[in-house]
Amino acid sequence: MIRRTVARGALGEAAVPEAVAHPAPSEPAPSGPAEPDLTDTAPGGTAVSASADADRSSAADRSAVGSYAPAAELLRALASPLRIAIVMRLDDGDQCVHELVDALGVPQPLVSQHLRVLRGAGVVVPHRRGREVAYSLADSHVAHVVRDAVAHSAHSVRGHIAGTPST
Repeated sequence: MIRRTVARGALGEAAVPEAVAHPAPSEPAPSGPAEPDLTDTAPGGTAVSASADADRSSAADRSAVGSYAPAAELLRALASPLRIAIVMRLDDGDQCVHELVDALGVPQPLVSQHLRVLRGAGVVVPHRRGREVAYSLADSHVAHVVRDAVAHSAHSVRGHIAGTPST
């Protein structure tokens, strides 16, 4: 029997699953080349059969999921309250690092670090303003996504506090 396990890193994050062969205690060792019984081990040790159809998923299905990778990278770059605040401030217009520091009340190195992440994701673009570097949003679509997320989260919180389900 082959049992698939998930190796855990030093911080407990899941790594790439690795297949480990474990003979079952009551089964004799295989005597020839037999078809392996593939099972996945769910949390708690419960075995779940792997579907042969899942292994034969079409290339079109895999490429459809892969086409969302750029959106996932964008959302990952926005996944910080400070980066969301920076995008909201830049939605009002270009700002230099010191202006963002003053407006957000956080240390300059922290603002610079988050701007580097946003710049790497193509969310903000730097440009010179005399001796300073000002930042602006690469396009208005990102600001729209952030505004909608902020509005949605405020709506969801109000609905849960009031005891009514949000829609």
